[in-house]
Amino acid sequence: MRSIVQYLISFAAAVHVCTAAAQEYPAKPITFYVPFAAASATDVLARSLGQGITADTKQNIVIDNRPGANGIIAAQAFVRTAPDGYSVLIATNTTHAANEHLYKKIPYDPVRDFTPVTALARGGQVMIVHPGVPAKTVKEFIALAKRQPGKLTFGGGSSSSRVASELFQQMAGIKLVHVPYKSNPMGVTDLVGGHIDMMITDVVTGLPQVEAGKVRALGVSSPKRLPNVPDLPTIAEAGVPGYELTFWFAAYLPAKAPPAVAARLRELFISAGKGATAQSFFKTTGIEPWNTTSAELAKFQASESTKWAKVIKAAGIQPE
Repeated sequence: MRSIVQYLISFAAAVHVCTAAAQEYPAKPITFYVPFAAASATDVLARSLGQGITADTKQNIVIDNRPGANGIIAAQAFVRTAPDGYSVLIATNTTHAANEHLYKKIPYDPVRDFTPVTALARGGQVMIVHPGVPAKTVKEFIALAKRQPGKLTFGGGSSSSRVASELFQQMAGIKLVHVPYKSNPMGVTDLVGGHIDMMITDVVTGLPQVEAGKVRALGVSSPKRLPNVPDLPTIAEAGVPGYELTFWFAAYLPAKAPPAVAARLRELFISAGKGATAQSFFKTTGIEPWNTTSAELAKFQASESTKWAKVIKAAGIQPE
């Protein structure tokens, strides 16, 4: 009996400590680990939501960009941090659904090493080409690629970017050459410079270059047109029926993070997503806000892992 009483006392004390910690959270700056470079969609979203959380809590958000290896560098560094709520990974389908199928081995477990907090947003990508490429439509690009098999190049700075292009060539019946980058902004920079021919990249990275006249947009990867570029057709309606590939963002804490802290962080993200800075981001990019519970995110992640495995296999990509 005494051991049971001691256990109950210890349990109650632990609950009290966790509750108190959640009520005080955050009591210091929070670091957002971002798996891609500055100016990428993941980075801009993280900064937009971070500003909202700072406004709510008066605590600074530190953005730690660690691009490279399809987000593996950031994820590996993140899982080594303390599970106290002060290190947050702004993850994507790249780190938590695709990498385990793109690589034979990755230095983290996308399920066991993380505490799901909430989904943050989802959206489509834009297919862009260098102005020197003599193709003004998706159909013209396909015809050009068929005349020059294995000659045209495409950049990939994330799994969403790479797999979107791999799926495109597989469904269009063409052969392109993949050029890897640490992040999409680096690939788009090379596209602007004429070093590669095509990219399917996030709207945040690609659309400003389209508006500046430095690249040409041919279509979007989403199942329907994006509200901020309504005149740009989907790739499916522009020449590849049935084509679709979207991406998503989510927030994670390290494994064994206190549930009360994870719940409080979720509240902060939802509130930040309704703020002016985040709303401006969503409006100008066509990316839509999207939140879940921790359990819903875990279930969704599992379904996405299965989906991306099928897409990667269908695209003929061999694990590296």
